Amino acid sequence: MTMTVARQRKVSHPFFARIYPKINAVAEAHGAIEHRQELLVEVSGLVVEIGAGAGSNFRHYPPEVDRVIAVEPEPRLRAQAESAATGASVPVEVRAGRAEELPVADGSADAVVASLVLCTIADVPKALAEAARVLRAGGRLFFYEHIRSADPRFARKQRIVNVVWPLLGGGCNLTRDSEQAIKDAGFTIEHARHFDFVIKGRTAPSAPCVIGVARKATSDVA
Repeated sequence: MTMTVARQRKVSHPFFARIYPKINAVAEAHGAIEHRQELLVEVSGLVVEIGAGAGSNFRHYPPEVDRVIAVEPEPRLRAQAESAATGASVPVEVRAGRAEELPVADGSADAVVASLVLCTIADVPKALAEAARVLRAGGRLFFYEHIRSADPRFARKQRIVNVVWPLLGGGCNLTRDSEQAIKDAGFTIEHARHFDFVIKGRTAPSAPCVIGVARKATSDVA
């Protein structure tokens, strides 16, 4: 069994790391907590969470989870995650690392969690290949992402706003079809729920979302 040990490119988003707790607090007050609980309800065993951010998922993991390895490249967010790990519902180990080069052994995880992170990753196909690598055969990817709208008019608005959005949102992109990327990576979607996350009656450019579960192909043995 192997893991990536190459020197990793630094990720630094100091402005976003400072404002994220406020953004997350507003989102959680209007439904994000329920979204996280929905995302994690079926998770069990050894879990790898990619791009764990400030550790907002940690207190929502069910007791069926044995341990979480939470990988976060941004140092300020990682420090917040380490603090959140002390109050987690299950054991959490926070590691430095990028989704494209996970510091986790092959076939060691029962589940990988991607929560509002595929929008920010530089190389999504590589990150999803890494998720498949660390998953055992038949392991599952649990995802909660905002996505490109299926409405062409709204998608056009997203493309326009996306000119500046990544600069303010820690590299976040509005125009990605993360669900299709998961399929393209060889995962089989077991179920997915699409919805608009509307806060205070306002439909933000990041409102179109999906929560779902995808299974690694059983023939792709690590």
